[in-house]
Amino acid sequence: MKATALTAVLAVASALSCGPGLAQQYPTKPVRFVVGFPAGGATDVVARAISQNLSEALGQSVIVDNRAGAASNIAAEHVATSPKDGHTIFMGTVSLAINPTLYKKLPYDALRDFAAVSQVSDTPFLFVVHPSLPVKSVKEFIAVAKAKPGQLNYGSAGSGSGGHLFTVLFASMAGVNIMHIPYKGAAPATTATLSGETIFMFDNIVTTLPLARAGKLRALAVTTIKRSQAARDIPTIDEAGVRGYDANAWFGVFAPSGTPPAVINRLHAEISRIVQVPQVRERFLALGAEPVGSTPEQFAAFYRNEVAKWAKVVKESGAQVD
Repeated sequence: MKATALTAVLAVASALSCGPGLAQQYPTKPVRFVVGFPAGGATDVVARAISQNLSEALGQSVIVDNRAGAASNIAAEHVATSPKDGHTIFMGTVSLAINPTLYKKLPYDALRDFAAVSQVSDTPFLFVVHPSLPVKSVKEFIAVAKAKPGQLNYGSAGSGSGGHLFTVLFASMAGVNIMHIPYKGAAPATTATLSGETIFMFDNIVTTLPLARAGKLRALAVTTIKRSQAARDIPTIDEAGVRGYDANAWFGVFAPSGTPPAVINRLHAEISRIVQVPQVRERFLALGAEPVGSTPEQFAAFYRNEVAKWAKVVKESGAQVD
């Protein structure tokens, strides 16, 4: 067979291998679902809520593999360099969009090395203040902050954390000058706000909403563009007057770039169905996570926008991790 004819045959065979038949054959072995944070955390809980149903749908074990460290960079590198066959997938978070600018050097390319499968959820943070601060709305907070530039302080889980950057974005859009105090983790940052050591914070709704309901903190707004189903009575920052503000601690599934489209589409079809299963929805909503299930194209566009948005915020904040 001549070289040109052989090339044509191989091209056809390759195209067929990426078609519907491949999706029907996949998976041929257990699927490893890599999580970049420790067991028991929100990312891990969301991955496990999906994994059992995904295992049943695919007819193979789906093993949650916690590879914690470096704000999920260890896990991301592992997935980026894994075989491009759909047997290794990644539960990505907003950290994946933040890290390319926050870290000087990464062992992977956050845009080129991952194929979007589906956004799993939107997850708001809650803007809370210590009860001693005499404000009951975002508008009142902004007025006090402008009257006392640089005097209102807030805590976060550390420089470059979601709580830090979500607040930087708010300060920039609201035109206020506030003081950041980084802590070594979300728990000590929350303790500082509860004690009045810091006067406000932006943190995950899962941990802050119970404190607000108990009267230990005062909730002013949620950070997502839509109200949270877990707290329908609390307005969004956008509603409160900072138009266009949207900071979302999302979860989403990725595969290594180059994974066949048929496999990506099979995974998307199953995951988008699973997030609407009643018991999975209930588990998500208990975490303050709103089920999404977007298409690969929708999630890819969303993710590109997130990388660009947080690059600007990280640069403005001056945060840097060596």
